[in-house]
Amino acid sequence: MSAEDTIGSLNQTLEEADPEIFELVMQEKDRQIKGLEMIASENFTSKAVLQTLSSCLHNKYSEGLPGTRYYGGTEVIDKIELLCQKRCLEAYNVNSTEWGVNVQPYSGSPANFAVYTGVVEPHGRIMGLDLPDGGHLTHGFFTPTKKISATSIFFESMPYKSDPATGLIDYDQLATTAKLFKPKIIIAGISCYSRHLDYARFRAIANDVGAYLMADMSHISGLVAAGVVPSPFEHCDIVTSTTHKTLRGPRAGIIFFRKGIKTPADGAKAAVHYDFENRINQAVFPGLQGGPHNHAIAAIAVAMKHAQTEEFKEYQTQVIRNAQELSRGLQELGYKVVTGGTDNHLILVDLRSAGLSGAKGEKVLEEIGIACNKNTVPGDKSALNPSGIRLGTPALTTRGMKEPEIQKVVELIHQGLQLARDVSAVSGPKLVDYKKTLLEDPVFHDQVLKIKETVEMFAIKFPMPGYEY
Repeated sequence: MSAEDTIGSLNQTLEEADPEIFELVMQEKDRQIKGLEMIASENFTSKAVLQTLSSCLHNKYSEGLPGTRYYGGTEVIDKIELLCQKRCLEAYNVNSTEWGVNVQPYSGSPANFAVYTGVVEPHGRIMGLDLPDGGHLTHGFFTPTKKISATSIFFESMPYKSDPATGLIDYDQLATTAKLFKPKIIIAGISCYSRHLDYARFRAIANDVGAYLMADMSHISGLVAAGVVPSPFEHCDIVTSTTHKTLRGPRAGIIFFRKGIKTPADGAKAAVHYDFENRINQAVFPGLQGGPHNHAIAAIAVAMKHAQTEEFKEYQTQVIRNAQELSRGLQELGYKVVTGGTDNHLILVDLRSAGLSGAKGEKVLEEIGIACNKNTVPGDKSALNPSGIRLGTPALTTRGMKEPEIQKVVELIHQGLQLARDVSAVSGPKLVDYKKTLLEDPVFHDQVLKIKETVEMFAIKFPMPGYEY
């Protein structure tokens, strides 16, 4: 076989090289176009980001940091990573003399684990918002019988809680518990919490017990960049984030850390410098990862450039408006929204007031073409059997929806949940019986198809960025 023949086969399109995978990709594209993506951690990224992710940058290995690589041929890769770092700092309006950033984490979970590895060290103590109260697995979640997250396996975790009555973080309890637990680091971060975080209060609590303060802004990073929610940078020592949620970039993670002088010299004592940079960088590589994903780093740079535009700020402003309209509409129909509303991109709906579980709500909405996720609400005992659903507006807003369209979305959600109640009344409490009745009962199945058709006819009116596949 000649060189031309070899290259020729490698230049086949996906449709030519693997029709089976191509067909599945097209099925997923069809699902996204015809459905309503309301998972709060999902978004539709730009064609420019997708082009970067599928570029030749994927081919290059570049272990190490710019200027200190373990491989040759990294001159261009170094320029890309340095540009990405520069744009990250610019996007969040922080000074390069006071903040550094590592853009190599593969995702948000590895980013968080790298911080704990470098700063807290094994069996050090951490405090994060409990998962049932809106926190994330990587903030230390465990149950009475099992350590669920690796964070709780390798570090000692003590969660803080929200008030079951209001759904709001109980800062007074956090302050009291922190004095007893004496954590090395406190995490101000959320996975399903719809209100602003009080970073100043977090800082005061951390100072009181001598703890570092880390913000995990993964969910709100796009809102922070646009300046439409409070920024964690004024008060925190470390800030982590994913880049694919409200930020609308590739699936990757980043870690910001303070650097420079922490305490100036006063004559009697020498100046104290922050020591996060080397500890975090070495935890990322060689501690936890190998070669960075250069295509993703370049795509982060593309997203960070867009995050500095007026268009991006208008988008993030609309994301919040849409979430607030979603909250208002559902509450008017009698649904309970945890905390009574939202300051950001998501809401948490407690379905106990509607006589449903989160799993039943998620399933019926999935069947009619609305993607969301079941989620714990304050007071839940099991993350596997939660009482709520989490709904977000970033992806719908990317497709151009505004308040009038969200009102239609509320109506469609309501139709789905009403159907769920009817099905549950027939099937009984067990989820397996509910699913069987929903999918196999001819009357209910016909109702599903009718609502789904309405959802699809509505959704296809709104374009998606990216390729045709």
